[in-house]
Amino acid sequence: MFTTVLMIEKPLVSADVELVTTLHGDEAVSFLVLMQPRGDQDRLLRALDDVALGELDDVVHEDEEPTSSDGQQTARAGLRHSVNALREVGADAVGQLIEKHPLDLLTKAVEETGADEVIVLTAPHLVEEFFHRDWASRARHRVGVPVLKLFAHSD
Repeated sequence: MFTTVLMIEKPLVSADVELVTTLHGDEAVSFLVLMQPRGDQDRLLRALDDVALGELDDVVHEDEEPTSSDGQQTARAGLRHSVNALREVGADAVGQLIEKHPLDLLTKAVEETGADEVIVLTAPHLVEEFFHRDWASRARHRVGVPVLKLFAHSD
């Protein structure tokens, strides 16, 4: 069985589930899903990404995001949804919410599961990617297995 650590920042949609479950053909895959919700600390970077991508309406509504406790509840619900969506198509899946030190947790997860790969599935983050500060770029130097960056689909 192929083991994948899947790092996400929003719930998987059906197109994401199909993408990650068909990457290895008919080989059985198990997933450890790590949910890394976007937090207040990167609000400026998100606004810059929205401007760069021409999504000006998202910049205007940036202050309408939930509080951090609401954000944690939303992230937990999104993680449950994502794990269940993977299970519904026959994949083995478990999940964990990342609350602190995402790269340390990712590295530990790869070691403990004997993962074959890491998939980072996020929206485009142009500023972070340009400076190689996005999760995939940073993980490539730490985890010791291939890291694949994919862009998440929208609803």
